[in-house]
Amino acid sequence: MVVHSRYLDIAAAIRERIEAGEWEPGALLPRLNDLAKQYNANRDTIGRAVSVLESEGYVWAVQGRGIVVRHGLMRLRRPRGDLVKRNKATPNAGYSFPAASGQEKWKHHITPLAGYEPLINPRVARLLGVEPGSSVMRRFRVTGPESEPPFQINISWIHPRGVADAPEVASEDPGPGHWLYLLERAGHWPISWTEFHRARMPTQEEAKLLEIAISLPVLEIVRVGTSGGDGQPIEVTEYVAASDRVETVHVLRRDESAQPPWPDIDGPPDEIESDR
Repeated sequence: MVVHSRYLDIAAAIRERIEAGEWEPGALLPRLNDLAKQYNANRDTIGRAVSVLESEGYVWAVQGRGIVVRHGLMRLRRPRGDLVKRNKATPNAGYSFPAASGQEKWKHHITPLAGYEPLINPRVARLLGVEPGSSVMRRFRVTGPESEPPFQINISWIHPRGVADAPEVASEDPGPGHWLYLLERAGHWPISWTEFHRARMPTQEEAKLLEIAISLPVLEIVRVGTSGGDGQPIEVTEYVAASDRVETVHVLRRDESAQPPWPDIDGPPDEIESDR
């Protein structure tokens, strides 16, 4: 016999109340003791219900503050396409990469950082073409739309030859994407980019910076920029965003072999043929 747990019923009830707008984004839920009284349950049962809602991205339990209703629930997910634009909106701007739709203004949630750090991630080191543990110029950002929690973490690693060619890339804040323009101006025009996407669990530090539960997966996008000057990697950028706030959109293209006309039929293949 299947036993349905009480905490799942309570999680469903609180979820319905959040979706109905009983608590505004950023508001605190009642304390665990108060919720326990409302639902005639003990604190442990309420805690398990809250954990379910955390894993779904509905709330964020902050030690010393309470249970916060997450902003991400109250807005559409952000389609992330594949179009790179020239950023003309701000001075000293270079490129604007796919991140969000619309013309909304983004801000830094921490002070932008730039400086040499050991690149200990072997995957990123391999993509950049340096030895793991090498001292590499790192640009660190936590950004997102104004009035919202942080949307994404950006970590850019610049190959040593790029810094040698364009020392200005070490500036902490030369403008969005402007450092890529500086690299291109120094002889790496045009940079081409390839992205690798995967879902994973966040680290403790990532969860803290993004204001999410450690149990909520993140979308990791690793962008590799290849120099147009020598055909070698010149930069690798890691984007990390909460999985409930972003989605990727891909338009599928037909290979030459799948173009009409089909040789043996007038129209598209039937369902049986398409499954072969």
